[in-house]
Amino acid sequence: MSPRMLAFRGDPIVPAEPSPVTITLDGTTLTGALGQSIAGVILGSGTLAFRLTSVAGRPRGVFCGIGVCYDCLVEVNGHRDIRGCQRRAIEGDVVVTQHDPLPANHQAASDQQASSERTTGDKGLVPGGTL
Repeated sequence: MSPRMLAFRGDPIVPAEPSPVTITLDGTTLTGALGQSIAGVILGSGTLAFRLTSVAGRPRGVFCGIGVCYDCLVEVNGHRDIRGCQRRAIEGDVVVTQHDPLPANHQAASDQQASSERTTGDKGLVPGGTL
């Protein structure tokens, strides 16, 4: 064997067998691989939505996967606003999905805007609502 080649057993890039990690999401037990992000464990279980939007209550999950969009915010072990795609899952993590409704004064303004859009068709994109 040439000195430039490594024997297969000593190859440092051969991955080890994955160790399981168990977390709970809203009371449901999920199993992933040690080193996986919380988002990865959740997605691997088939769950796509991690939180609901404040205005319309629409589901959100991983969008960018690199921590820029904040769509994967969850509560982990009592700490809110954790980006699931950035946090590695640790054995026993307790994850809770988040939904933060708008405060009453913001909700009234949001409802008024939505009502205006339904009646006038104005989306507020540019003056007059057209491009």
